[in-house]
Amino acid sequence: MPTAAPLTRVDWYDEPRYYDLLFEEDTPIEASFLEAMLARHGRTPAGEPADVLEPACGSGRLVHALAARGHRVAGFDLSQPMLDFAARRIERAGLTAELFRAPMQAFTTRRRFDLVFCLVSSFRYLLDETSAREHLSRAARALRPGGIYVLGLHLTQYDWQRVQRERWVGKRGATRVVCNLQSWPPERRTRRERLRSRLTIEERGRTRRMETHWEFRTYDARQLRRLLRSVPELELVTTYDFSYELESERALDDEQLDCVLVLRRAP
Repeated sequence: MPTAAPLTRVDWYDEPRYYDLLFEEDTPIEASFLEAMLARHGRTPAGEPADVLEPACGSGRLVHALAARGHRVAGFDLSQPMLDFAARRIERAGLTAELFRAPMQAFTTRRRFDLVFCLVSSFRYLLDETSAREHLSRAARALRPGGIYVLGLHLTQYDWQRVQRERWVGKRGATRVVCNLQSWPPERRTRRERLRSRLTIEERGRTRRMETHWEFRTYDARQLRRLLRSVPELELVTTYDFSYELESERALDDEQLDCVLVLRRAP
C-alpha cells in the first residue's frame, strides 16, 4: 500500500494558485449575479460600466472577471501572495485594476464606488463585533449614495453538535486539487467556529498535502440583524442564497444558512 504524502501545515492563502483553482468554477455565475444586482438594486443600468471594490479580493478571480467585462475595479487583501498573484493575472490579461494591501476593518479609499462586494464568508474573519461594524461602516463610506454592498456569508446553527465536513475538487490542466474542509461545533459563548482545510495537490506526477487551521466568527440571523442595525448607513434591501438565482429572493432567517445580503447606502 503506497505511503501517503506528508502533511505540511501552511497558510493556504500563501498558495493562491490552488485556492484560485478551487473557486474558479463559480466565477462567471458570481460576476453575472453582481452585475444583475447593480442593475436591479443599485445605480448602474444594465450594460454600463461601474466602479467596483472587492474587500478580501484574494487571488483576484472576480477582480479579473469584472475588469474583463469593462468595469473599473479595485480590490484589497491582507495577503501579499494573493495580491501578487492577482496583479500578475491582471497584467497577463492586459487589463487594469487598482490593488492594495489593507485589513478589512481598517481600509480607506479615495474613490467612491457603485458596488462593494465580499463573498464566500470572508467577512467572518472579523472575529469581534467592533471589527465587523467598522468594516461595514467603511464600506458604506466607500459607496456613492444609492450604491450597494453585496455580502455573502454562512449563518450558524448553534445546536449542531457534530463535526461538519465538505469536499471540493478543482482541476486545471494537469493539476488536480482536492479540499477536505472540516468544522467543529460552534461555541455560542465565544461566537467562534474552528475550521481546518486539507488540500491534496496532484501535479507533474507528484502529490502534496497541506493543512490550514483558522477561526470564523459566528452569526445566526438574529445576531446578524442586530449587527446591521448598528450601521444605519446601510439598508438591507433583500437576501439571496449561494445559488445566485435572481428570482429566489429570501427572508433573512435561520431556515437558509448560506445568505447573500444586498445592502444599500442611503441616498
